[in-house]
Amino acid sequence: MIAELAYLAGALTSILCAVLLIRTYLATRTSLLLYSSLCFVGLAFNNVLLFADLFLISSMSLELWRTGTALVAMLLLLFGLIWEAR
Repeated sequence: MIAELAYLAGALTSILCAVLLIRTYLATRTSLLLYSSLCFVGLAFNNVLLFADLFLISSMSLELWRTGTALVAMLLLLFGLIWEAR
């Protein structure tokens, strides 16, 4: 029960961070905020998949999907950081 609440809190926190970053991006239109927002959307999706994989879906593993979303999210942030450094 405690583990479920901890994973759920992590998912909700990442969703909240994504929403706040998107809201700030829409107000300022800074490209680094766009890439950070996209990264946190991917990480939020990753956390939702993690919760579903561990507690909701027992018939199959979502590990490949979780790893893929985390990889894409981090690559988006890395691309944004490199783009801004130019």
